[in-house]
Amino acid sequence: MNETASEKTVEKHVRTVSDTKRAFYSYHARPINSVYRRVVEELLVEMHLLSVNADFQSDPIYYLGVVTSFERLMQGYRPEKDKESIFNALCQSIGDDPQVYRKQAGSLLTLAQNKSPEELIAWLSNPTVTEDTESIAEPIRKIAQNSHFKYSRLFAIGSYTLFEEADAELFKQEDKRNEIINLLAENLHLPGEKMKKDIDFYRSSLEKMDQLLSVLEDVLQASRKQKEKQSPQKEQAEQLEIDN
Repeated sequence: MNETASEKTVEKHVRTVSDTKRAFYSYHARPINSVYRRVVEELLVEMHLLSVNADFQSDPIYYLGVVTSFERLMQGYRPEKDKESIFNALCQSIGDDPQVYRKQAGSLLTLAQNKSPEELIAWLSNPTVTEDTESIAEPIRKIAQNSHFKYSRLFAIGSYTLFEEADAELFKQEDKRNEIINLLAENLHLPGEKMKKDIDFYRSSLEKMDQLLSVLEDVLQASRKQKEKQSPQKEQAEQLEIDN
């Protein structure tokens, strides 16, 4: 029996990691500095897997997590002018607008600057809509209401960044940090233990990147000093050749 057109099932093509990687390098064709290649590829894969997950809904906290992790783990990247191109390509490769990420992340950070951690938790638990918060309030309000909310490491990083902005010194204290994360997780129905582990791993990654950059800077300084020493010797050798 032949199927009618209405009976046929049309399978939607699900974008693969390879598809997303090809798209990324079509937007950013320049090679990635080897020191940072792993950072870019891991972020690309993570964003891809979330974008094809049926339960995932992007929100301002996730956007902030993407922007922050990129900026902090890509610090010191050379050439500097390539950073914006790489970030744009990450977003565009999964069909997103990089300016939305930047704008909503910035709005959320501005909000955190004027609140204590306790006030911030209260707002995140029940966002109030004003002229300044209209674009970010509703997506955050839906988080606690969504029984299928897809939690991600990038969401945890966005949350960490928010509270760090509100009170950086307080959030450095592990017991206070855990207390705040537990309260946020309870109010928004999030996996508190998973959030704390993801935040600790992120903090560890930042420390390792700082150490790596310090080592690279030492190597560059040693190389510059060596060239400075060799320069006068080279000039003397050249002068002797001329005199002879």
